[in-house]
This record gives sequence, structure tokens and C-alpha cells, in this order.
Amino acid sequence: MTIIKPYLLISLFLLLLIRGITKAEDPKGLNIGDVAPGFRAVDQFNKQINLYEELDKGPVVLMFYRGHWCKYCNKQLEELSDSLKFIVEKGAFIITVTPEVMEFVDETSKQYKDAFRIISDKEMKIMNNYKVSFEVKKTTITRYKFAGINLSEFNGDNGSNLPVPATYIINQQGIVDYVFFDENYKKRVSVKTLLMHL
Repeated sequence: MTIIKPYLLISLFLLLLIRGITKAEDPKGLNIGDVAPGFRAVDQFNKQINLYEELDKGPVVLMFYRGHWCKYCNKQLEELSDSLKFIVEKGAFIITVTPEVMEFVDETSKQYKDAFRIISDKEMKIMNNYKVSFEVKKTTITRYKFAGINLSEFNGDNGSNLPVPATYIINQQGIVDYVFFDENYKKRVSVKTLLMHL
């Protein structure tokens, strides 16, 4: 019978403990009925956004997108921009959140004629609170670089972290009324569906 020495057991335990601590949790998103985490941030116009002050005016559509380089994000942002008046008619406001630095946020804002407010989420604070952030695998980072997508350049200190492109509708009581959360980044909620839930 093989006897494992005590110091080897301790070393193994510490290794497993460290791995458990450092391993990022898989993104799970929030659920309908959850209280929406509040946040304060600065948008692309250098104006303060306080989620709960916005909710005093009406419900908020909170959308997370990966970056200006993502064609699926651009398609969704374009649809939001084109249908903005229908969302506004429901009394709602759109806030979008991205890990990208402000330089690329400004590009996106101009592309869609400043149709909605965009937050550059430093340190992924909002994304973490809404449980949508994850670290991109090294193999995917390499594949992106071959395609001309440099996450380190686009995201700055946020590095290789991205959000699941989730969308939440938050009512005026600060409760999540609707959730679209799909780790398949090609799938996005339609404006038609959002309008049905506003």
C-alpha cells in the first residue's frame, strides 16, 4: 500500500484551494425577480449615470455588448438605434455596457448617432455584479488576434474579459422584469421581444 506523506497531502490541498480561489465563476446572469444591482458610472458624453436615478424616470433596458469589433453586437445596436422611438414611447431608457475603453466607445456612439448611453465598464464592476463577465480562453484570444481583434488594445485594463451579451429590463422598483441571457454570442434578443416585455 502506498503511503502519501503528510507534506504532500498539504501541498495537494493548498494547490486545490488556490485553484478554487483563482478560478473565475462561470457567468450565470441574474434572474427575473432579482433586485438589480445599483451602479454609478460615466457615459460617452462624460455625464454621470446613476441607475436608480434613471429608474425614477422610467424602466431601463440594460444591455451588455462585447465591442465595436463584434458584428453580432453591431447588428443588435443598429436594431436598437433604428427602433429607439418605439422603446422611448414605452417610457423606457437604454443603457449599454461594454468592457472597451472610451476611445472605442466613442466610435460606437458616433456610428449609431449617439442614440443611447454607453458605459465603458472599468474593472468590469457592473458586468461582475450582473454576473455576465468571463475570461476568454487563450485559444480564442489567439484566434481573435489572427482575425485582427486585439482584446488587450480594445479593453485596456479589462484585458481578455468579455460579457455574455445579456439584456435585462429593470422596472421602476429596481426589480429585473425580463432577462435574455445566452452564452451563444450569436443569439440576441429582438426589439420586438423587448417591446412585448416593457
